[in-house]
Formats: sequence, structure tokens, C-alpha cells
Amino acid sequence: MTSLSPGARAAARLARTAAVSLLAGTLGGAAVLAGQAVMARNRRYAQPELGLALRATVGRADAPPVRLVLLGDSSALGVGVDRLGDTIGGQLAELLAEGPAGRQVHLSSVGVSGSRSTDLATQVARALLGERPDVAVILVGANDATSLRRPADAAAYLGAAVHRLRQAGVEVVVGTCPDLGAVRAIAPPLRQVVGWVGRRVGRAQTSAVLDAGGTVVDLATETGPVFRADAGTFCHDGYHPSADGYRVWAHALLPAVAAAAAVTPRR
Repeated sequence: MTSLSPGARAAARLARTAAVSLLAGTLGGAAVLAGQAVMARNRRYAQPELGLALRATVGRADAPPVRLVLLGDSSALGVGVDRLGDTIGGQLAELLAEGPAGRQVHLSSVGVSGSRSTDLATQVARALLGERPDVAVILVGANDATSLRRPADAAAYLGAAVHRLRQAGVEVVVGTCPDLGAVRAIAPPLRQVVGWVGRRVGRAQTSAVLDAGGTVVDLATETGPVFRADAGTFCHDGYHPSADGYRVWAHALLPAVAAAAAVTPRR
């Protein structure tokens, strides 16, 4: 057997030590992430306000009407606030009513807290019952990211929902997955991992929505820096937006929603 030189033996020892350290670091990091995931799941989060009206009419009675429906997850319900005017739907309705076009907004929501993109088909069916909405705003993606769903799969379900609404003559605006790297309820380094997954979901959503004929608002890019800088944009649970957070989202969505409302008939 060939004898190794002292230098070679030292190099081999360094390699073994590095390999052991890398393995230990990887296992340790995985344990940290797993522990943080358990803590995040067991936190007390804001719940939907059962007394919060999901239907309202905002604006002057003599203004041209527009029917606006929200679909998606807890964001579409305004979880984290207890007044209709503080929800994202309520704030969008007020902005449309007070804007240059002065629309009367018939607001409703079929969103369900905890929903993922796979749940949108049922929501679309509910949204299309009765009078057809003019504009649909879809807010979804956060639960797809936190449950580590494949971005392409989640985006495919979203694209199918957008296509179905567009086929029914509804203008569609999608607020893509928000910046989960800003969420205070999830500690680093899990926060960074979830944020990275969220960005992948958002990119896949953008492609699917555009292919289906919808309009995209990149909430992570447009509003993420504000949420990272201001803890007041989150409600008490550090996960759902506060009234200020929903206001930031509403202003980001407003140009696209106003443009969509402008192409609807002024009855």
C-alpha cells in the first residue's frame, strides 16, 4: 500500500472535517427550519370576522355602476381588520367611487380564508351565479407558497380560473403572491425560504395570467419594500395585512382595476 505524505494526510483530514461540518450544518439547518415551521403553524392567526359584510354598495346612486367581486384567500375577505372600509375590497370600492370616473361599486367577495389556487374553480362558479360581475380581483398564492406547492401547478389552476372568467366576459386583475419575505410571523431563516418560494409562485402566476388574458399586478415588487420597512402594515398576528397594509395593496391594484372598470358598459 502506498504511504501518504504528511501533506496529503493533512489534506485528507481537512476534507473529512469539512464534510462532517457540512453534513452537521445541513442537518442542523434542517432542524432549525423544521422547528420554525412547527412554531409558525401553531401561532394564533387572525380569523375572518363573521359579522363583516361581504356585500356592499359604495358611491353615488346616480353614478354608473360596476360590479366588483373578489376571489382568493383571506386577503379577499379582509382578514386582519374588522371594518368593511378597511378591507382591500372596501378600500378599492371607495377609491373607484371617489376617482375621476365616479363609479357606483357593487362589491362582493367569494374568497375563502386558507384557499389555494386549487380552490378557485369553486369560487369562480359562485362568482358567476346571478348577475355577472364586471371586474374580478383575484388575490391568491400565499398559501400555495407556504404549503410548498409546485409553482407551475398552482399557476395552472389560477390560469384556468382567469380563462373561465374571461370567457364569461369578466375583466380580471390578479394580485400575485405578496412578499412573504416581509412576514413577521415567520422567523429567519424560514422566512427567507418562504419568500424565495413566494417569488417563484409569483413569476409562474404572471405567465399563466397573461396567457389567459388577465391583468397582473406584482404585489411583491410593488408593495414588498413598504411591508418590510413598516411593521404597521401587518395586523396583530404579523401575517395578515392591517388596514394600512390593505391600503397599500389597494393603491397598487387601483390603476389596473380602474382600467378594467373603464371598459365595462356604463349602464
